Parts: sequence; C-alpha cells; structure tokens
Amino acid sequence: MQPGMVGDGFRVFHYFPGGPISQRRISPFLLLDYAAEFEFPPTEHLRGVDVHPHKGFETVTIAYKGAVEHHDSAGNHGIIYPGEVQWMTAGAGILHKEYHEREFSRQGGPFEMIQLWVNLPAKYKQELPHYQALSEDLIRKIELPNKQGVLRIIAGAWKELKGPAKTYTPINLFDIRLNKGGDLEMELDQSHNTALLVLQGQVAVNGATIPEQQMALFGNDGTVIQVHASKDSVLLLMSGEPIDEPIASYGPFVMNTQAELMEAMEEFRAGKFGSLS
Repeated sequence: MQPGMVGDGFRVFHYFPGGPISQRRISPFLLLDYAAEFEFPPTEHLRGVDVHPHKGFETVTIAYKGAVEHHDSAGNHGIIYPGEVQWMTAGAGILHKEYHEREFSRQGGPFEMIQLWVNLPAKYKQELPHYQALSEDLIRKIELPNKQGVLRIIAGAWKELKGPAKTYTPINLFDIRLNKGGDLEMELDQSHNTALLVLQGQVAVNGATIPEQQMALFGNDGTVIQVHASKDSVLLLMSGEPIDEPIASYGPFVMNTQAELMEAMEEFRAGKFGSLS
C-alpha cells in the first residue's frame, strides 16, 4: 500500500472504502485514513486542508504525534494534541478546515494521526453540527493485567466501563497498546461490523498474523477476538452496528438518495453551510 496526500499536511494510507471493502460492508464506518508517523520540517506555512464541506456523517480525528488545529463555520475552534480525539458531527452541513497547529509547524517533528468517518442514520442527518473534544483525561484508560498493555475506550464499552464519546448508533472504538508478549481477549456483538488496524508492531489475531499497517476485517460469525502481540504494538479496534439504509455519497457528502445528494450539493453552493475563511 502506498501513501497519498490529503491537502499538503496529511500523508495517509487509505484503507476503505475501496477494493473489496465497500461502505456497506464496513457500515457504520465510511472511510479510514491513517497518517503514519512522518517527520515534517519546520515551516511558517500551516500545512493541512483548507476550507471544505461535510454533510450527513461524522469525522473522528485521533492524534498520536504532533497537533492538529480545527476551525469550522459553527464557530468552533480546537487543537487536538497527542492522546486526544475530536468527534465532529457534520449533520445538516458544516464548513471546516484542519491543519498542523501553528507551534508544531514552526518546530517541525513527527506527525501521526487517524481520521475515521462514521455514518449517520437518515433520521439524524439533519442534526445541528457540533463536536466533542475528548481530552486525554476524559478517555477511560484500562491497565491490562500483568503489565500486558493499556486499552483506552474512546466510544462504547469495555466490560462495564464506558467511553466518553456520545454516538448516534452503537459503536466501540478502542485505542490499544500491547507490550511484546501481551494478550488481549475481547468479546463483541457478532452482528457488528468489526475491524482491527495495526498501526505499529505485529499481532496474531485468532491465530492469523497481522503485520504493521495492515487491517483485519472480521466476518459476522463469532464474538471472541483473541490478540497476541509478537512485538510492542499499537492497535485501533472499531466495531459498530450496521446502518441498514441506502448510501448515496459523493466526496464530503453522504446521504441516502441521489436526490438528497444533489440537494446537499446545492445547499453548499448556495452558502447554507455558513462561511469560513
């Protein structure tokens, strides 16, 4: 897999949609881009993506290294530092821009992040745009037994413990760090679509080896996932209840019908998503 550029600040590996993984197969998730660690030199230029629209879904940005800054047409502004997550609900339509935070740009350094798109059911596609700033202290952290690693709950629940993100459909999103030799067993709803991305390291999942920067997509035929780390590893597990509705998508718009898609594009052209410079 070769990386590509999103704007001039995000050098990403694109996992889905594409190839055998359609948006319906991985529903409620729509898109996954991983900006693997990359060293950016110092600059006064703010690398990133300029003003662009979204409608009908949510974006989830997870920062591992470096810092991402955000502005949107709803008047929100935030900086996502390592260990933090921004969960933005585009809903009825929003303009935003995201770029390397100013001080990080001036100093340069390693940059690593994930962006995940999450679909909204039809009845929530007209929600007022908003976002959840999930600071590191809000994200529930579980130390695994015998110093095998750490699991952070961004959304959903691990056993009886719940993560801070409020979601419109049932979703589990876990940031996992396993030390070499560490084991983890998870039990998930078999009706959910579930994937595991190995950001760093190497693991065996139910006996199958998954190397670094590869993703495992599970069938809907079991509930137990057993993970063994053969190296120190960083993993992202995403699991969610499929949204059994039609998908009509074009770029940053995700609706249910072609008519709704055309309407979203007209709203954007007419300036109904607000303004942002």
